[in-house]
Amino acid sequence: MHSSIHHIDITVSDLDRSTAFYDRILPLMGFRRTKDAPEGPLWAGTHAEIGLVPARSIREHDRYSPGLHHLAFHAPDRAAVDRFHEQALQLGARVLDRPAEYPEYAPGYYAVFFADPDGIKLEYVFTPTWPT
Repeated sequence: MHSSIHHIDITVSDLDRSTAFYDRILPLMGFRRTKDAPEGPLWAGTHAEIGLVPARSIREHDRYSPGLHHLAFHAPDRAAVDRFHEQALQLGARVLDRPAEYPEYAPGYYAVFFADPDGIKLEYVFTPTWPT
């Protein structure tokens, strides 16, 4: 039996603004834009898709209320995390925490945290023990 996530849809307050953000950020992590779904744009990675869906009501995102706390993307190595950080800064992304080690999560855990236009926390992380 094989387990993996097929796709994740993120609800956004401004579809055009978020599409522009994810069009710039997701390719830095190996995703490519595919044919859009009726609900919104899609990007395909090696093992999962990310989609955007327009919100029906607008409220500030609170990652500590029920729902998505944050979304983490797998990096192939530490250098990829560092490269992503530099490129994300050049694109004007809001970095929450610069690349650093987080040994409390796992040995060798190395990540950068950033936010999308709605304040959804995103992470790009490398762990040497991650299955390949």
